[in-house]
Amino acid sequence: MKIYDVIILGAGASGLMCAGNIAKKKSVMIVDVNDKVAKKLKISGGGKCNITNADVKVDNFDGDEELISYALKKFSKDNLLNFLDRQRVPLELRKDRYYFCENSSDEIIDVLKRNSKNAELLLNRDIQKVTKEDEIFIVKTSNGSLCSKSIVVATGGKSFKTLGASDMGLNIAKSFGIEVKEFTPALVGLTLQKEQFWMKELSGLSCYVNIKVEDKVLKEEMLFAHKGISGPCILSASLYWNKGDISIDFLPNNNIVELVSGSKKLVSSVIPLAKRLSKALLNVVGVKDKECRKLDAKELQRLKILHCYSFAPAGNFGFTKAEVSRGGVLGSELDTKTLESKKVKGLYFIGEVVDVTGELGGYNFQWAFSSAVVCANALKF
Repeated sequence: MKIYDVIILGAGASGLMCAGNIAKKKSVMIVDVNDKVAKKLKISGGGKCNITNADVKVDNFDGDEELISYALKKFSKDNLLNFLDRQRVPLELRKDRYYFCENSSDEIIDVLKRNSKNAELLLNRDIQKVTKEDEIFIVKTSNGSLCSKSIVVATGGKSFKTLGASDMGLNIAKSFGIEVKEFTPALVGLTLQKEQFWMKELSGLSCYVNIKVEDKVLKEEMLFAHKGISGPCILSASLYWNKGDISIDFLPNNNIVELVSGSKKLVSSVIPLAKRLSKALLNVVGVKDKECRKLDAKELQRLKILHCYSFAPAGNFGFTKAEVSRGGVLGSELDTKTLESKKVKGLYFIGEVVDVTGELGGYNFQWAFSSAVVCANALKF
């Protein structure tokens, strides 16, 4: 039986990037459960894939700071943009922050396929388990076994089950005694307690807000949805929320007291939000919609709640609606400079299967590529 130098489990963004950066003289096999490569990358961002962000910092991620910092230095946002420019992949910058493919995510997928063409590719194979005998890893699949000197686990997280997502990567880690944090949904909408059901009646409306969760402040659009609240700001906030209160500033660019000061207009008319939302917020804080100049001191105090409306979400929309998974192989279990397991020589973990999760906005693909390059650099020699 052939013994490969490297077997990469997973043909997603991180797996393909890793394969493309390993020296050509190495024998590499990529194994994936799907019938095509990079299926998640294909559908992301409405088929145009938010590949990275104009501002990428360690603070944009939840996970081991040392691990994240090293990977981002070794393959930064600028390195990724330069790589795509050399490959002639046109990008567009949205809202001065988000880098998307100008035409289609197929262009990036084609680049990743082309760069990893020296690796063998085995699709439609369920990975059942990985064992190690002496210095050789044995990968048992749904159709036979494969042998390798090194294994790179790039199996992703648990979201997007329809694309073959599973917790296989964590099962592999646990089988070798490597500590993990179980996957939970992240970048996902939040459900509501009964006291906040008024938000459901605003389904379809959105507004720009600041949301404080733990020690983080997220700034972006929030969407009122039938199941609860969603939108970019909520999705990023969900990454840091476990339980307890979040606080929403519905007027981050205004001062509500200044807005209503001395005005003859109705309060709902001076609040720069959709009228339905303005009236709903007034009802929530217990202020009648009347002429601003007729507001008393207590009502003015209640209006200030619009800058810090606090409540505890009930939960989240679950894995079926989650963009990514939070959790994975603990950073403390991996060598910062190689992403190799500290316990098992030759066993590496990259991408979403590692306990590193970014906010919404291209951060998770950036991590996928950065971690892949770090790992590939360690496997080149």
